[in-house]
Parts: sequence; structure tokens; C-alpha cells
Amino acid sequence: QVALVESGGGLVQAGGSLRLSCAASGTFFSVNIMAWYRQVVGKQRELVAQINKEDKTMYGDSVKGRFAISRDNAKNVAYLQLNSLKSEDTAVYYCAGAFQGHDGYERYYWGQGTQVTVFA
Repeated sequence: QVALVESGGGLVQAGGSLRLSCAASGTFFSVNIMAWYRQVVGKQRELVAQINKEDKTMYGDSVKGRFAISRDNAKNVAYLQLNSLKSEDTAVYYCAGAFQGHDGYERYYWGQGTQVTVFA
């Protein structure tokens, strides 16, 4: 019922910045949680940032103070601002969200991912 599409990934020099976007479409009653994850080949998927309906945010320890998550509820879009990028931030970044359907049930959806590559 819900599709998430990420955009904004690319190649950036260490110390630079990047902004990712995640647009949600489909049928749903509300968006309870939006989150960003990242994953590299051979590694576990890592939670990067999360924001709830009350705009309370949480961040993984490795990105605290450098990344910022936000959301535009009217447009159903979530963002991730990546600052002071390091080579270790290179990964595929995935958007995810907990959506409440009109049937009252909450379901989790995932985007296809966008590549972020940081070079020294």
C-alpha cells in the first residue's frame, strides 16, 4: 500500500555534506515513524536516525552531532542531512517507516536505497 523512494545520494569528498530525501506515496492513515538505515556489503544493517510523530529524534552513536533527520508531514517526505562526512559513512542508505493504514494496523515499509560514497 505504501512506496518509499529515496533520492539525493552520490559521490562527495570527506568533510562535505549531502542531503537525502524520502518520499512516501500510497494509501495510509498516518506516518508514525520515519527512519534511515545504512548497510555495506558484508555488514549488518545499521540504524542511522529515527523521528517519530512528535518530532522526537534518535541517532546512532557514530553519526551523533553530524547527521540530522527531519520530516515534512504535509508532503509526506523525510530528510537526512549528512554533514562532516567520513569515508566510513560510505554505504547504501535506506529509508523506512511505520505507517498506520485505514484498517488501523501499523506496517513497516522500506525503500530501495540510495548509494552514498565518500572519498578522501
